[in-house]
Formats: sequence, C-alpha cells, structure tokens
Amino acid sequence: MEEKTAGKRLISAKPLNIIYIIIIYIIAFSGLIFMMEEIRIPMRRLGALIGPKGSIKREIEKLGTVTLEIDSDDGTVLIEDMASSDAEQVLTAIKVVKAIARGFSPEKAFKLFEDNLISFDVINLNEFDLKTGKAMQVKRGRVIGAEGKARYEIEKSSGAMISVQGKTIAFIGTLEQIDLAKRAVEMLLEGAKHSTVFGFMHNKPRTEKFEL
Repeated sequence: MEEKTAGKRLISAKPLNIIYIIIIYIIAFSGLIFMMEEIRIPMRRLGALIGPKGSIKREIEKLGTVTLEIDSDDGTVLIEDMASSDAEQVLTAIKVVKAIARGFSPEKAFKLFEDNLISFDVINLNEFDLKTGKAMQVKRGRVIGAEGKARYEIEKSSGAMISVQGKTIAFIGTLEQIDLAKRAVEMLLEGAKHSTVFGFMHNKPRTEKFEL
C-alpha cells in the first residue's frame, strides 16, 4: 500500500518538475535573470567611486548598465543590473568598482570598459604569510621601490598598470601583460633582488603600454 502511494506521489510530482523547468527556460531566454553583487570598499575610496557630484557613479551605471547603491557608513556597494543590461558590461562594471576600490583612478579603471581584452587581477599579500604589519609594509615597499622606481619599471616593461594599496597589489592590462607584471611582483615578494627582476623583465618581449 505504501509503495503504491509513493508511486502516485512521484507521478504527480513529474508534471510539476516539468513546469519548473519550462519556467526556468523562459526566464533565462527572456533575459529576466538579474545579476547582483555586494562589494565592501575602503572608506577612503568612496570619494573616488562617487566622483564630483556623483559623476563617476553615474558613468559606471551608464556604461555598465547597472545601478549602484552605496552605503557611505560602511563602504558597502550593491551592484545590480537593469532589465536592459548587457551581461558582459555588468561584469565589467563590477571589475571597475573593484579596481577603483583597490586604488586605481577612475580614468584608469574605465580602460576596462574600452576594450574587452583588458582584464583586472589582484594579488593578496596575506597569501605570502606575512606575520606582522611591518613585514607587509616592507613587501609593499619592495614592489613600489625608491621614489616608485620598481613599480614604474614593471609597468614600463609589462605594459600593465599597477596599484599597491593596503593588503593587495592590483593589475589592469591584457592577460599577457598582467601575467608578466604579476610574475615580476611575485619575484620581489619572494625576495628576489630588484636587479634580478628587472633583468628578467628586460629579456621578455615588450608589450604595448596603455595610452592614458
């Protein structure tokens, strides 16, 4: 008796499952699936993200086909797409917000909107087992170099743009440019001499650098 009852339940459940599948397909193909991401950015970067009279925020919303809800109390940014959104542009908008959060100027971050071959990546200094804030400061200093020379040399040789802020080192460029710049930065973080890193980079084929 229990087996027959269980069988009836399975049979009655099948049409319901089919209906759910049909609904999912309708939603997917009609573009009604919405994207949403929440990012918390450093409070000191809120001004750069918003811009004078909200100009940067509006430009991100326009180019990324998104809406930004910014909580100025804790730095939370909610990124939501709109009904007419382009999925690729929404993902780019998320990268732009993250790039500005990690220290890039809006002008540099907007390079991500201009070319779909341009990407964004981050190295987290916590991955290098730095036990104290002083140790992290020393590592950041090695990447920047005296008067910014090390960072300048890596940017010049790789073609990528680099931002060193807090516990992260961020990159904007093509995948090839970022790979080369990240390798150079990782070598410095692992203790390689600056001369060794610069020699390594100068022996690599140069890639075209951004024109700002």
